[in-house]
Amino acid sequence: MDDTADRCVICARHLLEHETGRYACALCEQAGGRMIRDMPGLYRRTEALLLPSSRGVGAGPVSGSKGAPLPGGEVLNLRAAGGLVNIFAGWEQAVRDELGWDPAPGRGTYEQTLAAVCGFLADNGPWMYASFPAVDDYHGELRQWHGRVTGMVTGERPERRVTLACTDCGGPLSVTLSTPGKRCPCGAQYGFAELRALRPIAERRAA
Repeated sequence: MDDTADRCVICARHLLEHETGRYACALCEQAGGRMIRDMPGLYRRTEALLLPSSRGVGAGPVSGSKGAPLPGGEVLNLRAAGGLVNIFAGWEQAVRDELGWDPAPGRGTYEQTLAAVCGFLADNGPWMYASFPAVDDYHGELRQWHGRVTGMVTGERPERRVTLACTDCGGPLSVTLSTPGKRCPCGAQYGFAELRALRPIAERRAA
């Protein structure tokens, strides 16, 4: 039997007997559920990072700002059309397409829409982590944005990333200290402990 078939596609842990047939393990499902439920509150807190003249973004249609460019452009982009709301709405639509469901209805403002989208993804998390073919991409993007927005709100620096070398193909694997697992494009799977045993790619090339 292919060793990758009984591993979580997200963290590469071996699936337990009761997890057989799933794409992802229960631990990754629990982590993803916490992160997606956090997103509406984190989004709401980013409003405090904007100048008073920019308030109103996220409360309805985005209007152009007058005068000098506002600081915190990243926050504005995150809260505006095409930002965080669209990213997760795209994942909702991908799930709906996979299940053959109708498109999502209109939900109102950006903040209301994000709350509804995240509620949908959280409620359907058990199915997604068990049966959604793109769950590893979804979880990776969720983890990236959760960390990014949390950093904006708290002022904490993002985790330093290092590039490790895959032992099978020598290709690069970008990880942080808390990365639970990684799958190389060549198909090699690495769990938490296995990643820590890999050498940095620069060090391997110099050897």
